[in-house]
Amino acid sequence: MTEGRWYRASAPGKFVILGEHAVVYGKPAVVLAVDLRMTIAVRDSRYNTINGERIDFKRQPHLRYLTRDVDHALEFSTESMIPVGSGMGSSAALSAALALALSMRRGDAMGEEELVEEAYGAELYAQGIGSPMDASACVHGGGIAVNLPESSDRHLWTISRGERTWSVSDVDVPDMTFVIGNTGIRAPTGPLVSKVRRYMERSSFAVDVVDDIEQVTIEGSQALARDDVEALGRLMTEDHKLLSILGVSCRELNKLVNASLPYSYGAKLTGAGGGGCMVALTDRPDKVCEAIRARGGVPYVVRTGVPGAMMHPE
Repeated sequence: MTEGRWYRASAPGKFVILGEHAVVYGKPAVVLAVDLRMTIAVRDSRYNTINGERIDFKRQPHLRYLTRDVDHALEFSTESMIPVGSGMGSSAALSAALALALSMRRGDAMGEEELVEEAYGAELYAQGIGSPMDASACVHGGGIAVNLPESSDRHLWTISRGERTWSVSDVDVPDMTFVIGNTGIRAPTGPLVSKVRRYMERSSFAVDVVDDIEQVTIEGSQALARDDVEALGRLMTEDHKLLSILGVSCRELNKLVNASLPYSYGAKLTGAGGGGCMVALTDRPDKVCEAIRARGGVPYVVRTGVPGAMMHPE
């Protein structure tokens, strides 16, 4: 087969303000898309390659899932601004962008809900467990809430897997400044989600902690809606303490969170934990960046309110 035209799409990364891990059990979470994007281009080719190298699909489960109905070779080209294994949704952004590009290649452009189903399917295939939170944020952009009470008027879609159901809604994102601090430690989501699940299975205390995260998330969503940065920051810090009790923080994350707090309204790990990133809500981003660098982290000042998955002309 000769090489065909490129189909190029991108999707944003994201961070979780409140609710990670608890969302796996049907609890609410609030997520914002950020201006760090994953871009992927795909075209028909003689061989399966990615960035010029032959693909071993056993090592690329997201690509393997998303191309399961393709009966010939494809060439992929990727560019990413999202740190890998950082809790900022790099794999969900890849899945969302590629699902869109492949649907355009087929000539049957998917709507947002279909794209979320496809991207979430790829995440489940690769990780074995998780929620559609990341996929929804990367497809929709802006801000989304999952299983948030009293959000029916902003409802986007509902996704179910087995006994779990997630209702996803749109949320407004006030003009706020966040600094992401990357520990540089790559921490896959699946093992950390499994760790929390095992803890909950053997301890009612862990179940109570997850319930506490639910309440913090509901209160935080209300603070976000009224643009109350002081209350939101306080609740972010409280959420970090609860996640630490669940055992998903680490020394490096705690160092960056603690270094940021004197210059922030609040700070917490974001994503699965175990490494990856933390996030601080602040009006002193330069000071937070300086504090993160001094503790060995890599800071990013991020912009929110960005578009979701989108095509790019060649």
